[in-house]
Amino acid sequence: MDIWDKKKRSAVMAKIKGKDTKPEWIVRRYLFSRGYRYRKNVKGLPGTPDIVLRKYGIVIFIHGCFWHGHEVDGHIPHSNSGYWQKKIGRNKQRDERDKAELKKMGWRVMTVWECQLKSAVRQQTLLEIEYHINHAYLEKFKPKKAKQYVIEKVVSNIAAEEAVEYKKR
Repeated sequence: MDIWDKKKRSAVMAKIKGKDTKPEWIVRRYLFSRGYRYRKNVKGLPGTPDIVLRKYGIVIFIHGCFWHGHEVDGHIPHSNSGYWQKKIGRNKQRDERDKAELKKMGWRVMTVWECQLKSAVRQQTLLEIEYHINHAYLEKFKPKKAKQYVIEKVVSNIAAEEAVEYKKR
């Protein structure tokens, strides 16, 4: 049973932010302080990633554990649980579809969960994000292995005159 009437519940749910949340703010502030420049909420890419680092070829999604169904600490409310299971299930499917499309486009996709930005583990998470960004950047410049070509002697069946020797005069 809900503690609020439908009108009040609707007003409360409408105030839940979809962008510029505290977890996004924490990651963006860290990246900017470390010299990384990015775009936020790029609508031209599948899923509208929260942070896009074009120079590094990386997009970062910052997911709330409840809304995106984090396996570790996401939970389904006891009231109206059927609705929430469907809703969160659709969100998870959409997230997977968007990540697959981005990977096809050549982007590296990172997902940071809200629980990974709690004060106890925040510094470790931010350092790991930075590590993966740098690693991806260095991978771009890694020398590619040259293909080894095998030259086989081919006997051709080309119709041509036989070799003629010329005499000196």
